[in-house]
Amino acid sequence: MTLDSKVPSGPIEKAWEKTRFDLKLVNPANKRKHTLIVVGSGLAGASAAATLGELGYNVKCFCFQDSPRRAHSIAAQGGINAAKNYQNDGDSVYRLFYDTVKGGDFRAREANVYRLAEISVHIIDQCVAQGVPFAREYGGALTNRSFGGAQVSRTFYARGQTGQQLLLGAYQALERQARAGTVAMYPRTEMLDLIVIDGKARGIVTRHLVTGEIQTHFADAVILGTGGYGNVYYLSTNAKGSNATAIWRAHKRGALFANPCFTQIHPTCIPVSGDYQSKLTLMSESLRNDGRIWVPLKKGDKRPPNEIPEAERDYYLERRYPSFGNLVPRDVASRNAKAVCDEGRGVGETGLGVYLDFSDAIARLGRHVIEERYGNLFDMYQRITDEDPYQVPMRIYPAIHYTMGGLWVDYQLQSTIPGLFVIGEANFSDHGANRLGASALMQGLSDGYFIIPYTVGDYIASNKFAKVDASHPEAQAALACVRQMTEKLLSIRGKRTVDSFHRELGKIMWDYCGMSRNAEGLKKAIGEIRQLREEYWQNVNVPGSDDDINQSLEKAGRVADFFELGELMCIDALERNESCGGHFREEYQTPDGEAQRDDEHYSYAAAWGYRGPGNPPDVYKEPLEFHYVHPSQRSYK
Repeated sequence: MTLDSKVPSGPIEKAWEKTRFDLKLVNPANKRKHTLIVVGSGLAGASAAATLGELGYNVKCFCFQDSPRRAHSIAAQGGINAAKNYQNDGDSVYRLFYDTVKGGDFRAREANVYRLAEISVHIIDQCVAQGVPFAREYGGALTNRSFGGAQVSRTFYARGQTGQQLLLGAYQALERQARAGTVAMYPRTEMLDLIVIDGKARGIVTRHLVTGEIQTHFADAVILGTGGYGNVYYLSTNAKGSNATAIWRAHKRGALFANPCFTQIHPTCIPVSGDYQSKLTLMSESLRNDGRIWVPLKKGDKRPPNEIPEAERDYYLERRYPSFGNLVPRDVASRNAKAVCDEGRGVGETGLGVYLDFSDAIARLGRHVIEERYGNLFDMYQRITDEDPYQVPMRIYPAIHYTMGGLWVDYQLQSTIPGLFVIGEANFSDHGANRLGASALMQGLSDGYFIIPYTVGDYIASNKFAKVDASHPEAQAALACVRQMTEKLLSIRGKRTVDSFHRELGKIMWDYCGMSRNAEGLKKAIGEIRQLREEYWQNVNVPGSDDDINQSLEKAGRVADFFELGELMCIDALERNESCGGHFREEYQTPDGEAQRDDEHYSYAAAWGYRGPGNPPDVYKEPLEFHYVHPSQRSYK
């Protein structure tokens, strides 16, 4: 299989404009004749469904929550990037493009990144028009703050609840189209398989999570906006319901999965407290604007932080990276936090934590300013830890957060299955080996509002669609596959819960394919995952039935997918003999401990193909070419 990125020739500044002009159009009257399926109703899915509905298509939008307002996008806190240069501090579309390619450690497709930066300026206008309450200066102009990996202030925010406010804007647009009749909403409905007919994506198989009814739905194209797969690690900042089933089942139907080992560790999470935890809580990266990160200079220093004098503190990011300080990219900040804790200088009962201290900022700016910027984040931290961050430093430690890998897509966001489009975190396209903070919301809205309406239209205009329904043999086969798996999970009646298997899988993944990896550990992980998966299918206990609400059954199918995906992540990490961004192989690092890329051998996106149970996956490689931001050893010093 040849991977055609469909990036147009010519200057990168004109690539998206040229593409839009070359794409075929569907006239307004004909749009009413076509049905599109959108799976997911977070920022990417809701914005896509709303925009396609407004254009006149018949849209079916599916979400497993009871409302799109509960999509995990609401959990994004710190902000959304855009190259508006309102601060007049040197920002531009090209600088956002440059920072993103560099921040991703030169493992992203240049054309996609430039388009993202270019569209970013329009996203803010769109959201302001929807009434998103971005923070403003005293005179009324929108204000910005800085984020890791940049030396300019380009992040628009609404206190610490930016994702929620942006999602409410997209949700209102979506509900407007639902009321107009162009969008049909299917809440509490989970996609369990993709229907591929004559080589094209033509529908999905779903299970209603309240009634248990399994149904087929058909369309002329399918768009997946179902988020990332961070919950393969069990403990992550993702919502407990977040899963990889939609993209993984599409992968098993022929969609290539790209760069699965590129996972992001977020440096500012509340540390693990004990084995009873089922998820972790993120503290926004925006806190690194005013908070200073430090640990004691001496190993084993367990004094309360306010009793440790300034001379006995190590502000290790400021020391090692004087140009960026506490605003280094997430992968760099995370590895450094792990390093000082491994030295025995970590804080808290477990020693797996570092301080995020606001005392200097409060003294300089006043408590009221910090409350205005981060008040709800401080309140959340206090409720969870029973510690007042206005009085004592926060304790933070890295945790699994975002996944840069996902289904492979071309420049038009189409997967290797014609008619299957993938948007937002569910695809691999824009971030490379590390995502800069405040870029996830930017990509989701860029894909949904401004890219997919053009590219899906081109696909519709370029193809003819025979009518298909539930009687088609491929639809029947997909339906039977879902029913068979459901029956098998319910029939095992073993002795272990789904969560016990998931927790054990997550520990394997974190220990061997987490913040750092090595060949020996990855080989061990692959073996242990295979053994645990075998036990899963013999000893898992899924109580209840399939004709009612059954959360154990929901989780059982998702964890079964996590086993297969986790193994592929380890295979991908083992194959990539270099360190880049969030993929840190201990064997490949510079003398001062930074990630050491191998551009000669690994400057490509690895796209994996499924070959059936028990068979090793195929790998296809899309070469990455850099004509504008030339690869170099990243330095934030």
